[in-house]
Amino acid sequence: MKTLFVAIALVTALSVSGQENPELAPRAMPVNAGPNDIARFLAGMPVPENSPLALLTRDPAWQEHATFFEKEFSKLNLRQLQKLHAWQETYLPESLQPVPVAFYMFSGPDLLYVDQFFPKAKVYVLCGKESMGPPPDPLRIANLSGALGNLENAMKSSLETTYFITKDMKIDLQQQNLNGVLPILYAFIARADKSITNVAFGSLNGGGAFQESAPGKKGGSIPGVRINYTDNQSGDSQTLYYFTTDISDGGIKATPGFLKFCQRLGVGSSLLKSSSYLMFEDGFATIRNFILDHSNMIVQDDSGIPLAYLDPMKWNLRLFGVYLGPIELFKQHYQPRLQELFQQGNPPPIEFGFGYRWNWKEANLIVAERK
Repeated sequence: MKTLFVAIALVTALSVSGQENPELAPRAMPVNAGPNDIARFLAGMPVPENSPLALLTRDPAWQEHATFFEKEFSKLNLRQLQKLHAWQETYLPESLQPVPVAFYMFSGPDLLYVDQFFPKAKVYVLCGKESMGPPPDPLRIANLSGALGNLENAMKSSLETTYFITKDMKIDLQQQNLNGVLPILYAFIARADKSITNVAFGSLNGGGAFQESAPGKKGGSIPGVRINYTDNQSGDSQTLYYFTTDISDGGIKATPGFLKFCQRLGVGSSLLKSSSYLMFEDGFATIRNFILDHSNMIVQDDSGIPLAYLDPMKWNLRLFGVYLGPIELFKQHYQPRLQELFQQGNPPPIEFGFGYRWNWKEANLIVAERK
């Protein structure tokens, strides 16, 4: 986060000098901006002076956007991320080790938290019903203020709580300009101090192979994107996949490519958060079993895999925070046995919100580690 504060001062200085002396203004080149410049622009961070987007950072709409994100991400860092990291170093240092793959089912575009919990995963797999939308191109946006405001609205709930509100996102992401989950993924990558090196669009075929194609082109039945980036601190190369797909039993049966793709990646770690208690339902057994079979560690809140499926012969369970039961909307998924374990175990507290309980005093976190 420390690099973020220099950003705004630099852009403001550029802006002022450009207004006073037009000769100093870097001229927009008639070429497309690269995905890393676009990610930084959307995240409210400075772009190189020779970037086609440099001129747009003079726009008051962008400068307001940069100020807004700077403030929101700073608050997020103080309220959540610093406390999460302190907890992690004390109670879950093994999550800081390299893993081949981190699965985050029911994630939507929430790269933020899977990157926090498994920062050294080689590959991240995210999925949701939200579509990717077209590749964001700020140079083609007619109403910059409206588009950036739309992005802020789409991300606001995840920055202020810990999850995306799907119905809000549907409205916000369908607006013209910066629609789909791609702008959100780009912004999270840039704010996580990573540099995008390549973006490939495509889809999964029935056998689970990712086939590249032009964005928006109808290929296989499961559209997706592969984003390669470098962690600026460690220099490690990482890959993020996002797929628009239905992972109910019926959805997987109709389009099996996604699960076949995941199976090819082997065994890794899994994050489950704010997943609507779907794996409590009969119609999500396939994905629940996949996670149990392909994870050595599962980090979740109580909306993830029900306690009844975490066989104590196979899994060590560690509990953190408090269990107050589900929020009102999902009250039918209360787990009396989980309540007993929390009461007997006197778990260590967590000082950050997690899942639907974004007030840390009410939050629970469950770590299942394979024996």
